[in-house]
Amino acid sequence: MASCPQGPSTVHASSAEFAAAQGLSAASGVGGAPDHIEVRGARVHNLRGVDVDIPLGKLVGIAGVSGSGKSSLALGVLYAEGSRRYLEALSTYTRRRMGQAAHADVDDVRYVPAALALHQRPSVPGVRSTFGTMTELLNGLRLLFSRVGSHACPHCGTYALPSMAVAAEQPIVCASCGQRFWGPGAEDLAFNSGGACPTCSGTGIVRTVNEAALVPDESKTINEGAVLPWGSLMWDLMKQVCGEMGVRLDVPFRDLTPAERDIVFHGPAEKKHILYQAKKGDNFAELDFTYYNAVYTVENALAKAKDEKGLARVAKFLAEGPCPDCGGTRLSAAARAPRVRGINLAQAAEMTLDEAVSWVDGVPASLPAELRPMAVSICESFLHTARRLLELGLGYLSLDRAGATLSTGERQRVQLARAVRNRTTGVMYVLDEPSIGLHPANIDGLLGVMRDLIADGNSVVMVDHDTRILSQADWLVEMGPEAGAGGGHVVAQGTPADLRANPASIIGPYLGDWDGEGGRQCDEWRSRCSIDDLFAAGGIHMETNALHTVHPLVVDLPVNRLIAVTGMSGSGKTTMVLEELIPVLTSVIAGESLPCAVRSIKADGVSRVQLVDATPIGANVRSTVATYSGVLDDLRRAFARTETAKAAGLKAGAFSYNTGKLRCPTCDGTGQVSLDVQFLPDVDVPCPDCRGNRYSAQADAIRWPGKTKETLAGKGVAPNPDGAHAAGALVGGAGRASFAGMDESLGGVALSGESGHTLPELMAMSVDEALVACASLKKARERLQTLHDLGLGYLTLGEATPALSGGEAQRLKLASEMGRAQNGSLFVFDEPTIGLHPRDVRTLLGVFQHLVEQGATVVVIEHDLDFIRNADYVVDLGPGGGQAGGRIVATGTPEQIAANPDSMTGRYL
Repeated sequence: MASCPQGPSTVHASSAEFAAAQGLSAASGVGGAPDHIEVRGARVHNLRGVDVDIPLGKLVGIAGVSGSGKSSLALGVLYAEGSRRYLEALSTYTRRRMGQAAHADVDDVRYVPAALALHQRPSVPGVRSTFGTMTELLNGLRLLFSRVGSHACPHCGTYALPSMAVAAEQPIVCASCGQRFWGPGAEDLAFNSGGACPTCSGTGIVRTVNEAALVPDESKTINEGAVLPWGSLMWDLMKQVCGEMGVRLDVPFRDLTPAERDIVFHGPAEKKHILYQAKKGDNFAELDFTYYNAVYTVENALAKAKDEKGLARVAKFLAEGPCPDCGGTRLSAAARAPRVRGINLAQAAEMTLDEAVSWVDGVPASLPAELRPMAVSICESFLHTARRLLELGLGYLSLDRAGATLSTGERQRVQLARAVRNRTTGVMYVLDEPSIGLHPANIDGLLGVMRDLIADGNSVVMVDHDTRILSQADWLVEMGPEAGAGGGHVVAQGTPADLRANPASIIGPYLGDWDGEGGRQCDEWRSRCSIDDLFAAGGIHMETNALHTVHPLVVDLPVNRLIAVTGMSGSGKTTMVLEELIPVLTSVIAGESLPCAVRSIKADGVSRVQLVDATPIGANVRSTVATYSGVLDDLRRAFARTETAKAAGLKAGAFSYNTGKLRCPTCDGTGQVSLDVQFLPDVDVPCPDCRGNRYSAQADAIRWPGKTKETLAGKGVAPNPDGAHAAGALVGGAGRASFAGMDESLGGVALSGESGHTLPELMAMSVDEALVACASLKKARERLQTLHDLGLGYLTLGEATPALSGGEAQRLKLASEMGRAQNGSLFVFDEPTIGLHPRDVRTLLGVFQHLVEQGATVVVIEHDLDFIRNADYVVDLGPGGGQAGGRIVATGTPEQIAANPDSMTGRYL
């Protein structure tokens, strides 16, 4: 293998050298089939003409900092070309009915097999999806209950003994009344078809009008808008009609009589004659109008809602609850009738996967001898599918668990188990961060599944940051050295041992020294509190009741410290923190009664609680990094001060891509247009006029001069001798934006007063690039520096915030909190290290250290071992997930957790 040069130079070994390093034949086919994929001149996204060889039949890891080009290589080149070439082998008739992939921007890709991708964030399933339907385990149960179940006679209710009748498509004869009836087929037991509960249509939930939400403020009169639906969902004149029904309109709602209140909520639909005066003007009109009570107003609006916007208007007046007829099981009474081993299908679906496997295993023995062969076949299929899911640590999930409530990691493992079950060969599986949301104990099962794929004759390429899983790869390709314009190069490749010994590798030092247990020695990345001072600043004492699968808990947390809440998936971390700790502290701060899930709470000095979760920022593409951070406001004012803008009479508002005069008229500032493809889903493509930059051509004529490098020196932002940016930093030790190579990374636009930049050019820059270009704008520079210190320097200003990863969204939400006093504040983060390189985890720890130094308490739900090692205090739940979890197994410092034999997390620390 050729040695890896220092710096960002492209690393490429010839086919012969590569083969020699691997002990394999060359890709030319000498001695057998090709043994590696050849990629030449890849330029997808930020890839800089990458040449690289990827071994076939191996577990290949692609590493690198966020934005370095990992996914561009794995998904944008390998998967894109592997899937496109396979589809092109199909007939034109077939391809017309499938998504068409464009050629990747690459000179040549050879020997790439057909490819399947398991994406980082599988889509959230709809309301009809459950864990059982996603895994197809429920199909096996339905078949079992249909073919070998004891069926009830619809005439007299007597249960018939299990028989071959349903499988043989013959009627069943009732032993009690002698009537003949047909047993249900598997589809008759499905809540998505014939077995659906008629009340809830198989969703298990019903929406009812929440009367408390109709009049939230009873101190208002009806004339003042006390009845909210009459102002937002119905004509305002309904107030007058209500008055004609005998209700007083000018007294506080709380003073109405019970009869008047009943008319407001449930009054009859009577027609009344009113004299209506328009809000504007003195015009009057006599109208006959039918009275719509407040409850019917909401029900009518719900029935007429045709889209998400219409549903959102009604949703605030509704309450969701289990269906009263099916009890939330989704099944009709007929579908709940068949019994196997004394229980019905709904009861079987309520079992966790662990329980269901044990129950299914005992079904054949409970049946007559003639039914056992058929039962064994059905049960073996169920158990085979379940085995993969158990290996991936999903045994704690119940089959009727709503798919939308599964975490990203759980959905991804379901997707992976389905792929492995197919037992393909000769396929390349491209996995995008398969370790997301996994406890270290689940990594072993994940590695086992990937090894099984390879044993079946496939290839696996995974993009990941988890050093435990990367260390087990056969071959590693590291992209970098930086993110965005500073990345796109292969900086190192080889075995994990090769990268540990390679000084050019950034991930190498984090692969570390692995011991026999799979653990890794690591340095402390922040100054941790001593064990004697943990509770010196006070503490939070909480006692809870049982909730979901979590048992009653008694927990103490130190304030003004960094706290990690750990445990297996499903152990109760989210329940304890998000459903108990946050609501009770919010109630105490607001002076309200405690939620029913908490018995008592004592919180020293906590006056503010903020959840910083991974939910997307903004609802559509109009929200960008520049708008959310406030940088665009500063830029618009700066551009409005230019001589060109003044001469054209353009104010700051004209530079808004949402409402300004300079927004692109074709896409209205969204940067994309939607194409109607008749019966296929609409396709969003970059706007053909603005090419995605959101602005019209007139915006290119206005250039903001900025400042030259010489002028910036007077502002205190001159480059240091080592090339580091010297603007004020929030986090000690974090990397700084560099002037080195910046002119090239800005697309050849020099940082000079003569040329300057247009607003579209600035929006296309990364945060680090804009930090230099906008150094003369004090507020913009400070905001950009904060984003850089949060490890987001690679994001472009025009990047749509809904498309950011969960970890990126959490850090961006933190931007407004940096630099201010945080005494009494408690921040909660839900797995903020998702998608982070170990170097970025170190930066994130610096951010949290800054919050702690400012007086905040930081509580983090986390699986990352490096992060947990650097926490001041750890609360470990478990010992397993679901019914096997829900208890506090261990508390204390990371060293105390590691020494506790009961802690599953401690074994890996």
